[in-house]
Amino acid sequence: MGSVKEEPVALQRFQPLYLISNTAKGRGVFAGRDIASGTTIDMSPVLVLDPKENADHIEKTALYHYTYNWPTSHGKTQAVVFGLGSLFNHSTRHQNVGWLRDLKNELVVYRALRDISEGEELCISYGAHLTFEDADKQDLEAEAEAETAEDLLRIQLD
Repeated sequence: MGSVKEEPVALQRFQPLYLISNTAKGRGVFAGRDIASGTTIDMSPVLVLDPKENADHIEKTALYHYTYNWPTSHGKTQAVVFGLGSLFNHSTRHQNVGWLRDLKNELVVYRALRDISEGEELCISYGAHLTFEDADKQDLEAEAEAETAEDLLRIQLD
């Protein structure tokens, strides 16, 4: 029996990128030179997990915190992202990298959301359901408090 030959997928990765291990968030990926908005930063292949295997095994390990939700024809499961995809840290306020699933090729494609300066950490959003304390939370709370105080100063009494 002959198999259908698939077209190769050309993987892309922006160069140079640096891994720094001792940041406030642990390991992080940093730009080695300026990156223009819209630039493809990485194309990471994924391993789509069987839903039962995921529930019985992966969800009980630290690996689960590095998986992405992955839609399938039978519902939803998780996928392990290879490449740089599992190394990007989260930022609520300073995300500069967006990602899209390429379901056909089982890839996640990461692109610059804005111009990124050399030396800047590359951050994505993990969404609202975090399994850790958000490092941006303190900054957000302080900003909200300052805005409230500023608004109170603007109130004029008649």
